[in-house]
Amino acid sequence: MANEYADLDVLKSMLTIEEDDATRDMLLSKALTAASRSIDRACGRRFYLDETATARTFNPTGKVVFDVFGARLLIDDAGAAPTLVETGSGGSFTPVTGYETGPDNALARGRAITSLLTTSSSWGHGTARVRVTAQWGWPAVPEEIEQATLIQALRLYKRKDSPEGVMGSSEWGVVRLSRRDPDVWALIEHFILPGFG
Repeated sequence: MANEYADLDVLKSMLTIEEDDATRDMLLSKALTAASRSIDRACGRRFYLDETATARTFNPTGKVVFDVFGARLLIDDAGAAPTLVETGSGGSFTPVTGYETGPDNALARGRAITSLLTTSSSWGHGTARVRVTAQWGWPAVPEEIEQATLIQALRLYKRKDSPEGVMGSSEWGVVRLSRRDPDVWALIEHFILPGFG
């Protein structure tokens, strides 16, 4: 699959496995996929970009924040500027123009668009909905997410050698593995959406 956030060859290099040695590729690929999806779940978002734009419908109730600039509709992460924004209800939608994406310069900084700002009107209420067509996700995988994925995948791959979360060495004796890797957590914590993690 499947939208892993790190490269198999980099993981093999961390384990000092030759690139042309494919004997462990299946296990390493599974570890990369599992690490990537666990980061998605911990953060409450995903960091890969959809290949094509699709429409998502948002209920503005509870998703609109008013500030000095206008009414800001909070949307899912969009990794490219929306191609179409519409408001309406039922099967009748009207295109919206004159909105701004936020945060400012998000795409230029490699971040996702998370809001749409309108200064001329509100986004509606009651049965009104906002339909946004965009490529969902992030424009590029952040470096911190890539590194966290490699650390977590390495940990998952080596887990087969630590039954029941206990690992031993002649130098340190028996050590219980922590539930959450502090380095992974430090790398992903500022990407976590409120209410997740």
